[in-house]
Amino acid sequence: MTDLPPPSKKKLGLVIDLDTCVGCHACAVSCKEWNAGGFAAPLTDEKPYGKDPSGVWFNRVHSYEVAATEGCASSPTPQPAMTLHFPRSCLHCETPACVTVCPTGASYKRAEDGIVLVDEDKCIGCKLCSWACPYGAREYSEVEGVMKKCTLCVDRIYNENLAESERQPACVQACPTRARHFGDLGDPESKVSKLVAERGGVDLLPQLGYQPVNKYLPPRPRRTGEPTAAAPQDETLDTAALPPMLRWLDRVLSR
Repeated sequence: MTDLPPPSKKKLGLVIDLDTCVGCHACAVSCKEWNAGGFAAPLTDEKPYGKDPSGVWFNRVHSYEVAATEGCASSPTPQPAMTLHFPRSCLHCETPACVTVCPTGASYKRAEDGIVLVDEDKCIGCKLCSWACPYGAREYSEVEGVMKKCTLCVDRIYNENLAESERQPACVQACPTRARHFGDLGDPESKVSKLVAERGGVDLLPQLGYQPVNKYLPPRPRRTGEPTAAAPQDETLDTAALPPMLRWLDRVLSR
């Protein structure tokens, strides 16, 4: 089995704002586009135009209907029904089970920045990592017979040939509502760490103890809205009281 490196000071990861995500799938598409020719390429698809298409996607977006709730002790304000869009990808855990169960060392965690990657030359496609991951973040390529996963666009964020503003994961670059943020979550003074502190960012399934680096920002409370007053009834227009020009216009439009 594969050992984990000592905890790193630098913890690169994503902060995803569930309040502003609109479920447009731009993150998933841009991720697919970049990684189809990058570090983890290719991202193959099987029968993409058939009745039962499948393939490798590092980022998937799920949408859920959340029922309206009445006020309670923890949330005294009633909340209206809403649609919640939930992007799902690798969380680059501090103690990832996918790494520790790997029999060949193909799954590993980088000591310098905490990114979890797969060495496809060592992967034998046993799928132990996918069974161990409670977040469903591992993708198996039927074509190549190996496991694949989100790389945080490691070949992009360190690419000095790109402008500094573009050295971030493709999903972050493409998000139209700025619901995705990237940075060092090991630095309490970083923008992402401050954002998590201000908005009460949470771990996904913290009770499992894997300490995900990626954080989710919960939706803000919604207003239920006050009942609207009855619309006033239409008043009868006295055309005789109108100026001559408006009376003529009224006759033309009434034909």
